Amino acid sequence: MIVRIMGEGQVTLDDVHVSELNVLDDELMEAVQSGDEEAFHRTLGALLDGVRRLGVPLPDDALEPSGLILPSPDASLAEVREMLSEDGLIPG
Repeated sequence: MIVRIMGEGQVTLDDVHVSELNVLDDELMEAVQSGDEEAFHRTLGALLDGVRRLGVPLPDDALEPSGLILPSPDASLAEVREMLSEDGLIPG
């Protein structure tokens, strides 16, 4: 799966890592729903760090269709709330 982190670029992420990231996605969704800014920023950072750690960066000049788009690290709680689906940011 190709994942784009807004403002950073794209990585290729093996599907085996999705369940690990879904745990953080669930925590992020809880933080957004409760309005807990501290938990939101901590969990968003952990989720993005996980994608960076587990994914393989694509070259800067690569323009592949992204299967998943994640917010930038400095996104606000309100911005992420608008991006959430009933599954969170990561489907599944």
